[in-house]
Amino acid sequence: MRYAWDQEHTYFPRRTGAVARLRGLILSWLRVWDVASAPRVDRFVANSTFVARRIRRFYGREAAVLAPPVAIDRFTPPGETPRRDFALVVAALAPYKRVEVAIAACAKLHLPLRIVGTGPERERLDRLAGAGTTFLGQVSEEELRELYRHALCLVQPQIEDFGIAPVEALACGTPVVARGEGGVLDIVTDGVHGLLCQPDGEEEAGPLAAAIDKAHDFAFNPERLRSRAEEFSAERFTAGLRALLVARNPDARADHA
Repeated sequence: MRYAWDQEHTYFPRRTGAVARLRGLILSWLRVWDVASAPRVDRFVANSTFVARRIRRFYGREAAVLAPPVAIDRFTPPGETPRRDFALVVAALAPYKRVEVAIAACAKLHLPLRIVGTGPERERLDRLAGAGTTFLGQVSEEELRELYRHALCLVQPQIEDFGIAPVEALACGTPVVARGEGGVLDIVTDGVHGLLCQPDGEEEAGPLAAAIDKAHDFAFNPERLRSRAEEFSAERFTAGLRALLVARNPDARADHA
């Protein structure tokens, strides 16, 4: 429902005329329906503090925060120090993913960029990309793990509610360079697990390029990155969900929640 509230133009192209008016009416109806339905929810659970703040803002309700589980057991560090000579994007090729910002940032640095993902933006992004950008489409889990292991960094130019890819990258011992907004703030501590940046007004690629360039010389600790990813394991999620259920029903035994 976020597209109906504060991210309409993130998900939909800007329009004028009848199409814009119709879309506005539909989204307005969805917001009314959403607010009317909210009181029927017993307990809100958000996947990040970013989403919890949005729930408080639009529904006037508090939400527990429980990050989703990430398959960190399938994403592990390499056995030896890898050669890290490219940046990596793992995302759907959709407008709100802002992949063009990563392309422009890496072009400024003459740094090879590999992009994993498919979507409706592929043709447009292909026209923007130079020789240093490689579109890999869908890859196997094994191929993705090797890409994470050998990337200089995972690049995330968009604002996400949470973000599975950053956790997968950290699990492989690879830092994250991201726009410092949204759910990534629950995952990455600036200068510890990666580098965060902010757009300079309308300019997004420059600050992102500066952060990627800084990552070249930054001494990240792969063990510390892996340790951070382990905080988002399936076991941690199960324990957190059990605690929420038991808190909702104090008479229930924790081992039967």
